Amino acid sequence: MDAVTDPAIAEIWVMKSAQVGWTEILNNVVGYYIDQDPAPMLLIQPTLEMGQAWSKDRLAPMLRDSPRLRDKVADPKAKDSGNTILHKTFIGGHLTIAGANSAAGLASRPIRIVLADEVDRYPNSAGAEGDPVSLARKRTTTFWNRKLLAGSTPTIKGKSRIENGFLNGDQRRYFVPCPHCDTMQTLKWSSVSWPDGHPEQAYYACESCGVMITDADKPGMLAGGEWRATATPQREGIASFHVNELYSPWVTFGQMASNFYEAKSLPDTLRTWVNTSLGEPDEVSGDTVDETGLLDRREVYAAQVPDGAVLLTCGIDVQDNRIELEVVGHGVGQETWDVDYRVFEGDPGQHPTHSPLWQQLDDYLAQEFEHESGVRLKISGACIDTGGSKTSSVYAYCKPRFARRIFAIKGAGGHGRPAVAKPTRNNSAGVRLFVLGVDTLKELVYSRLKIAEPGPGYCHFPVERDVAFFAQLTAEKLITTYYKGKETRKWVVKNEHIRNEALDCRVYAMAALHILNADLDRVAVKFKKRKDARKEEQAPPEPPPKHELKRVVDMKKAKPAKRPGGYLNGWR
Repeated sequence: MDAVTDPAIAEIWVMKSAQVGWTEILNNVVGYYIDQDPAPMLLIQPTLEMGQAWSKDRLAPMLRDSPRLRDKVADPKAKDSGNTILHKTFIGGHLTIAGANSAAGLASRPIRIVLADEVDRYPNSAGAEGDPVSLARKRTTTFWNRKLLAGSTPTIKGKSRIENGFLNGDQRRYFVPCPHCDTMQTLKWSSVSWPDGHPEQAYYACESCGVMITDADKPGMLAGGEWRATATPQREGIASFHVNELYSPWVTFGQMASNFYEAKSLPDTLRTWVNTSLGEPDEVSGDTVDETGLLDRREVYAAQVPDGAVLLTCGIDVQDNRIELEVVGHGVGQETWDVDYRVFEGDPGQHPTHSPLWQQLDDYLAQEFEHESGVRLKISGACIDTGGSKTSSVYAYCKPRFARRIFAIKGAGGHGRPAVAKPTRNNSAGVRLFVLGVDTLKELVYSRLKIAEPGPGYCHFPVERDVAFFAQLTAEKLITTYYKGKETRKWVVKNEHIRNEALDCRVYAMAALHILNADLDRVAVKFKKRKDARKEEQAPPEPPPKHELKRVVDMKKAKPAKRPGGYLNGWR
């Protein structure tokens, strides 16, 4: 906030974690310019909907409850106020709220103050106009006292807008004094420790004296701290800041360590923790997977479905002359097992009611699989691709089988798409069709394949899988290109002579799990009850006590009772 009022600074970039008061800083800056230095302002959110939410939930209460602002911005409900949710006017200036995905909101009128929130969540281009931040910056050209304030949690190292802005500035970090030796230092995650297995007891160790620093020491350290520029050489005109969650007065060291303990098991959850807690970009190690390493991890299963798998899904790829599928077992922590891989030869173009191929598939999906515990499992959900030349046949097969959780799906490329979108009936057959973000799902699959040790997220494969299978599973790679400042990410086949059906089947099986939205922890608890019940059924009956045995022997010696017409049991 001091940098905002410094006339020598034109741009401020804040690379931050969550829970450090960033939204309140934005509110304060808006209030300052309305009250003290009226100017035309533009606040940009990633989407227009997020802009509307900020205006209603944050801006409106501030204008209503701040005496200095209450009479300077008219109520949008007042007649002829000239104010709306996305546009506020006041004497000497105005505030426009826009979405980064809308080129129209970033064009036209000149702007002196630009406030850009969560810039790493902006699209690569606002329509066809180019980078949203660059478009907004151009609107400030005519003002000598212009100001750009941008902040965000970062994303991927080397591709993060906020990281680039931070590195271009003077790179200020907050130095705080040790309460024991007064050494000024920045708070780093590497200095956090905790007793083995008890992250909730985490503490901070001073980098100089090594004495334990607790959460009770944090308020005094924050009050005695100062921002210091660390860039070499020193840059002028651009102030950049980095702050992580260790500084937050609302998050303890123990809470932060516990969150890390939960997130570290999976690459995708760990990446989120690095971005939102450390406020640092995550470095992605490579965009492909080596199939030879997967070949070496094959194992012998004790049963068709190994212990650990508690739910089965199936991914089905339809080709011109065959159907290929993979059955995947899912366990706690999203650990997976390749249960079965099949290829059914035939013409998928025939109508399912008259096709031996579709009947063969239907029988297969209805079967039960033998679990290592003896419990029999059915496939809980299956996804069938409709994107090929046999779409009408797939629709005809899936439509009457939705209750069996056999889902029609269609892949859609593009970085940032959700893994599975809401189903739509906007197709010729009126079937519920799920659109998959295949790029997102492929990144998920590849991140899991890179996990080297059994546990959460690890992928198991049986000894039956050969080199050709793993070549198909790793047939694609993600390439990133830049043209005129625009980034494009695309999955391409590494070798045109290698097919990719195994990868598609795994992607569709993962999509089925997303559609089911299953809580694998709860499923595992229920599955354990089934296993325990089966053990009780199979256990031999306990022998009766000795006195009961004697009673049975005595009864055998007794004479049968008489009744009119003969003895019991037909004896005469």
